[in-house]
Amino acid sequence: MDLAAARLLLVGCGKMGGALARGWFAAGACADNIVAVEPAPEAADAFAEGPGPVFVRSVEETPSGFRPDVVLFAVKPQVMDAVVPDYRPYTGSGAVFLSIAAGTPIRFFEAHLGRDAPVVRSMPNTPAAVGRGVTAAICNAHVPPDGRALCEALLGAVGEVVWVTDEAEIDAVTAVSGSGPAYVFHLVEAMTDAGIAEGLSPEAAGALARATVAGAGELLHRAPEDAATLRRNVTSPGGTTEAALKVLMA
Repeated sequence: MDLAAARLLLVGCGKMGGALARGWFAAGACADNIVAVEPAPEAADAFAEGPGPVFVRSVEETPSGFRPDVVLFAVKPQVMDAVVPDYRPYTGSGAVFLSIAAGTPIRFFEAHLGRDAPVVRSMPNTPAAVGRGVTAAICNAHVPPDGRALCEALLGAVGEVVWVTDEAEIDAVTAVSGSGPAYVFHLVEAMTDAGIAEGLSPEAAGALARATVAGAGELLHRAPEDAATLRRNVTSPGGTTEAALKVLMA
């Protein structure tokens, strides 16, 4: 099933849920086929200049007869206990349950939605907002091949998708790619501060740091070499880069 025909129930349309929805529309999803359950009225403002989902404030307001192919949970992990049980009626309807909530295992959904509920657990990251995210995913044995393919298309609309075979790997994914953007942003902060300390203006230091990290990331994305090789290519023996790296690694 392609995204144009998919019927989607998006539970939560904040930053990540909204980023996913915009990715779906860019990939050809039909606005009439997407219902977003979002109590915050300002969530609709993010779609003022383009296609947007049908917004409802609660699951009870979902249009009569709407039968989603995927129910996607994009709410904070701390409210999952209160939210997920309301969607148990969709178990057995053919819908696949897809979660992007950090730290919420598949067994949680099986406990609240039924042991036979088809569940996909995933961990995206914030570059999904610009279509350059990466998401790790795993599914239980009840997800059919076409359901898995549709979930991959939904997640792939905002970046790359990597399937893992052991749910324990999702925790490692969280540390690497889920939290990874924060590490990169902190590096930009540190580079900016270092530039200012050496006499650059805050504007110049910030522009240099941002462009350097963005450019290096794009080079890493496009180049056939691995990160270690690219690092060595920049690092002349006895040069300033080698000296700086020794300080960083000390």
